[in-house]
Amino acid sequence: MNKQLIAERFSKAITTYPREANVQRQIADKMIRLLAKHISSPCSKVIEFGCGTGIYSRMLLQTLRPEELLLNDLCPDMKYCCEDLLEKKQVSFLPGDAETVSFPAESTLITSCSALQWFESPENFFERCNTLLDNQGYFAFSTFGKENMKEIRELTGNGLPYRSREELEAALSLHFDILYSEEELIPLSFEDPIKVLYHLKQTGVNGLSTQSSPAGKQENDLCSSDDNSKNNSKNNLPQQQWTRRDLQLFCERYTQEFTLGTSVSLTYHPIYIIAKKKKV
Repeated sequence: MNKQLIAERFSKAITTYPREANVQRQIADKMIRLLAKHISSPCSKVIEFGCGTGIYSRMLLQTLRPEELLLNDLCPDMKYCCEDLLEKKQVSFLPGDAETVSFPAESTLITSCSALQWFESPENFFERCNTLLDNQGYFAFSTFGKENMKEIRELTGNGLPYRSREELEAALSLHFDILYSEEELIPLSFEDPIKVLYHLKQTGVNGLSTQSSPAGKQENDLCSSDDNSKNNSKNNLPQQQWTRRDLQLFCERYTQEFTLGTSVSLTYHPIYIIAKKKKV
């Protein structure tokens, strides 16, 4: 998984993400309600990995009232989206890849919303979190399951290596007692397939899984441009992009296969898990 490309795409979407990320906000709302049921407040030391623009971070600060809140994101520019949070003495920001960055030990809670799907090895990260938590520590996250954006996967033949809820639970159970687990499907409706692609681009998701086009090519941006071609060349990334014919074929197939009434659908598949470190 190209972490540099992931960071670049999300950095470009900083200004549009808060407006377009309605599903992610809905998931964060649900996640914080679940946390409030299982974890007492105030919570002493909290780490949030993949904080993004801080949608979930603000909820954490208000609901759990942590004594220390460490925000982390792969994209260093996200720090500027969280300036209001960082004005508070208990909040700090650590940029870097959560799979390798040095987090402080003896944390009370490690948590995240809609980020774990970008990890190379969630299973290794679960083991790492177990060592970073105190003896009563909690690990709570939402991620996306195998049906996530199934429409894009079916038409392009590729996508992120999503884990099922059962696979996540099996990996977690080696180190944690699972207190709560749930999954759901959230269908979104769009006027046409172009609006779907626009939505993906505005949330930073476009092309991050190196998806194949309907013509069998590899592409790095669902909405290609000359600027992106230059950027790909500069970063030694594949430069194959969709042609007008590729885009036309994608839209035709999307409309044919995923029309509901007068609109087309895009499916999100969130998974919510709250776990507690196993007693030794």
